[in-house]
Amino acid sequence: MSSPPIVGRQAETEALHACLDAGRHVLLEGPVGVGKTALAHAICRSLGRGFVRVDGDGRYTEARLVGAFDPPAVLASGYRPEHFIAGPLVRAMREGAVLFVNELNRMPEGVQNVLLPAMDEGRVVVPQLGEVTAAPGFAVVATQNPAEFVATAALSEALLDRFELVRLDYQSEAEELAIVTQDTRCSPGAALVAQAVALTRATRTDPRFRRGASVRAAIAIADIAARLGGDVTRAAAIALPTRVELLDPQGTSLPDLLADLKKKLAIAAP
Repeated sequence: MSSPPIVGRQAETEALHACLDAGRHVLLEGPVGVGKTALAHAICRSLGRGFVRVDGDGRYTEARLVGAFDPPAVLASGYRPEHFIAGPLVRAMREGAVLFVNELNRMPEGVQNVLLPAMDEGRVVVPQLGEVTAAPGFAVVATQNPAEFVATAALSEALLDRFELVRLDYQSEAEELAIVTQDTRCSPGAALVAQAVALTRATRTDPRFRRGASVRAAIAIADIAARLGGDVTRAAAIALPTRVELLDPQGTSLPDLLADLKKKLAIAAP
């Protein structure tokens, strides 16, 4: 099943395409839900590149990224190349594919540093295996959320120096309407889509929210509201709690905020 086309993002698409075509590594920076992964995947498909994904995690190890030997096989017949289980980095290098590291700045520093020789020289040295050289086409595309997001840390200067930076921000209202219309599952109708988008966008500008929601929330609101007789406020109360952060959660509750936003946006009752 093919992925839906990217809506908008012409400048970012052109920049990422140019970087990969020039053999550069790219860091995509932007808030959660702005389509960093979808954009990278789409560009890799258009260039005919393989795509090996890794998700950032503070518990991720160097061995998981590079690979490791199978212990029972080593005990039986020693360190032989066929006993090595390649990790995502080695697989991408051997295949000349793009190693996509989602939320790189959640990775431990030691894991981040493993990328340096691969990005600099197209090679890594694996103990008991030897040198792995990258095939043509290998590149690293990584994402990071802005520093204000929880569980993120700044990347080292050495690692940043190996990346080109492409920033993504929230898209225009017209583009978000097109995205929600394209990606909803329940055919909620234009009016319902517009209400879901307006409510979601309001969470990004209302000062009572420390962090607002992405278009992903609007898609969820539209889908749920379509199953609740068009009740956008009730759907938002279900979809938004995991996607927003209130400035003063003890002072104003999310239901009260949603009721107030509903009045300001003139969202009619179902």
